[in-house]
Amino acid sequence: MARQDEIRIGDAERDAVMVALHDHFAEGRLDRGELDERLDAVLSAKTRGDLRTLVKDLPPPTGLPEPEKTPALGAPLMFGGPGHPAWQHHRHMARRHHGPRFPAFPLLLAVFLVLTFTIGPGTGVLAVLQIALVIWIIRAITRPLRTRHSPHP
Repeated sequence: MARQDEIRIGDAERDAVMVALHDHFAEGRLDRGELDERLDAVLSAKTRGDLRTLVKDLPPPTGLPEPEKTPALGAPLMFGGPGHPAWQHHRHMARRHHGPRFPAFPLLLAVFLVLTFTIGPGTGVLAVLQIALVIWIIRAITRPLRTRHSPHP
């Protein structure tokens, strides 16, 4: 596998770096001579390394893809942080729900469309907001009751 800086580039990469250079010129980080010099070098660049040398003294965004971040092993994994396997179980349990879901969005959309085409958009918006508030209050009241009666794994 070739190192990232040795990978050949295409027109899309060159264009992205040229746009970034123009943005840095507009922000005052480059003068006209530096911009022209770097744009000429971008057009003749062949690898990512060639482009990287042209923007290494500029802050992001540079038009180059961000390096892939590898998950850090060590303390979080060792002491139960987000990389720990127990978090996978926690995330899975948080996504589970018990019972059928209430189709609030389709109901609100239907009410809005019917009222918008019959009475007017202002009335439709107000009615949807009132119905959403009622649904939210009912769910806030019934959620503790549901979780109290649900079996724990």
